Amino acid sequence: MEYINILGRILFGGYFIYSGYHHFRFMKMMVGYSQSKKIPLANIAVPVTGLMLIAGGLSYLLDFHVTLGSLILIAFLLPTSFLMHNFWAIEDPMQKMGENVNFNKNIALIGALILFISVRHLAGAIL
Repeated sequence: MEYINILGRILFGGYFIYSGYHHFRFMKMMVGYSQSKKIPLANIAVPVTGLMLIAGGLSYLLDFHVTLGSLILIAFLLPTSFLMHNFWAIEDPMQKMGENVNFNKNIALIGALILFISVRHLAGAIL
């Protein structure tokens, strides 16, 4: 069972680490996209959120302060879902569909993070 736990931590944490890495690798593009979505101080918001993703992902990968990592990821995902993936405000059907998929994915990830927090709490983990 330990191997399954490790695999899950690698896949789940790796997803967020990879996403955070993209914030830095494609910084110029991400800042431009954020500006098009009217995100204030996008040139600061993109690297800060990239660090949030990496920190949260590492918490899962390393099984270190997972509750705190989950809260950091929720703090990223919740506003991002509504500010960046506001499908209800888009008229182009293809773009609307893509944003809808990303919005729903983020909401599902928030649900998973909440579930992980509750499981850790029930198991008696402090952080």
